Amino acid sequence: MNVRTWSWWTVACTLLALTGCAAPTLRGSGDLGVVIERERGSVQIVDTTRMLSIASVSGLGDLSHASVVFSRDARYAYVFGRDGGLSKLDLLRGMVERRVLQAGNSIGGAISQDGTLIAAQNYTPGGVKVFNADTLELLADIPSSFGPNGERSKVVGLADAPGQRFVWSLFEADEIWVGDFSQPAAPRVEKFKAIGRQPYDALVTPEGRYYLAGLFGEDGMALLDLWHPEKGVRRILDGYGKGEEKLPVYKMPHLRGWAVAGRYAYVPAVGRHEVLVIDTETWREAGRIPVAGQPVFVIARPDGRQVWVNFAFPDNAQVQVIDVESRQIVQQLEPGKAVLHMEFSPRGESVWISARDDNRVMVYDTASFAVRAQLPVQSPSGIFFTTRAARIGF
Repeated sequence: MNVRTWSWWTVACTLLALTGCAAPTLRGSGDLGVVIERERGSVQIVDTTRMLSIASVSGLGDLSHASVVFSRDARYAYVFGRDGGLSKLDLLRGMVERRVLQAGNSIGGAISQDGTLIAAQNYTPGGVKVFNADTLELLADIPSSFGPNGERSKVVGLADAPGQRFVWSLFEADEIWVGDFSQPAAPRVEKFKAIGRQPYDALVTPEGRYYLAGLFGEDGMALLDLWHPEKGVRRILDGYGKGEEKLPVYKMPHLRGWAVAGRYAYVPAVGRHEVLVIDTETWREAGRIPVAGQPVFVIARPDGRQVWVNFAFPDNAQVQVIDVESRQIVQQLEPGKAVLHMEFSPRGESVWISARDDNRVMVYDTASFAVRAQLPVQSPSGIFFTTRAARIGF
């Protein structure tokens, strides 16, 4: 440190002491995360190492269905609200830096491969909007128009993919669209039609090659090879519930790449008390695992040894743990009423579980299943950690 720098630092410290102000806490962002407080329209910023809340941020609108993606440097969280709000949250300063209302009804979004673009998927009006990640300036608007009258479909299953692409599904149109945003002002969109009835959510596999959409309107899934899109969409798991009476669906299940562990993908069966096992080399069914209820999230621990499952009503106070090697349930937990979401710590030694109706987040040790911490959170739902910043499809 030279004399000039030392003098400046001395003056700064003296002024802070005289004014009674403390210097801001210096911290990294790699072990931070966000917990949604759905009824308050707020979030808690949490420290995953110390297992505690470090800040609360309000003014984020309707978070009854909210999701989050993170900037490349893991400093900023982009919060997508149900009311169409898109908020850029500074995790280190604990404040909303920018916010725009970009739609009437939105259910999530994604961040581009290079971190410069934010995409929002919208129900009302249906379509995808793409924004500058720094300024939230609108760069592209892709309406989800289909059919002879140009009606719009709800957009679901939006995910980032390599090559500065976003991929999404159209619920009413039964289509998958792939958008190349290498030139955001002039995106190129390829459309795949008749992929199956009512795609409801989707995942991109961890290496970014395959886009897999679940179908709500029929048994089966739709698979698109992003290395070879010219081959079109392939139907897999056709008729996995054929000949059996369908149960009422109390909550739409979710997909995403959380459920890929090694060679196999573990996905929720729609309206059934089963987790389906898919061989990702052949894309054929490799097994079924009976579980306590209708699975909502089926999430693999980072090392791929365990898969954790939560459930729709009336079984939503339970969480079951599947051992991947034996494909057996090895633990059943009851974290609280209305378990909505789970998120693993960066290396998987613990898992955070939100219990909405008990106003708490429970943190469990994934080896012993002992409770490591309990955080008071008002109506918690989604839990999102900054380690997602470095993962494709998150």
